[in-house]
Amino acid sequence: MSKLSRPLIVLGLAFLVSGCASAFPTQPIPGFILSDVKAPLSTNHGDFGSRKGMATIKSVLGWVTTGDASIATAAAQAGITVVKHVDFHSYSILGVFAEFTVIVYGD
Repeated sequence: MSKLSRPLIVLGLAFLVSGCASAFPTQPIPGFILSDVKAPLSTNHGDFGSRKGMATIKSVLGWVTTGDASIATAAAQAGITVVKHVDFHSYSILGVFAEFTVIVYGD
C-alpha cells in the first residue's frame, strides 16, 4: 500500500459514515453538506390554535443522540390539550450535527 492510498482510504471511509447523523428518515430531501427542512407531519385545513409547543432531539456524528421529540412532550411544553396540527423542522450539517424538532399547534 502506498503512502498516498492510506489517507484516501480514511477519507473515503469518513465520507461513507458521515451521514450517520441524518436528522430524520422522513426528511423529504436530505442534503449532504447542509440540510434545513420544515414540513408538516399532519394537516389541518382550519384553525391551528392559539399555542405552539416544541420538542427536540439532537445528534452528534450519529453516535450520541439525546432528547424527546414526541408530540406529547411538545404539547405539554406549551400546555396544549387539543392538538390541531403538527410540523417538523430538521437540520443537519455535514452529518456531524443534526437536530430534529416537532412543532405542535393547538389549544
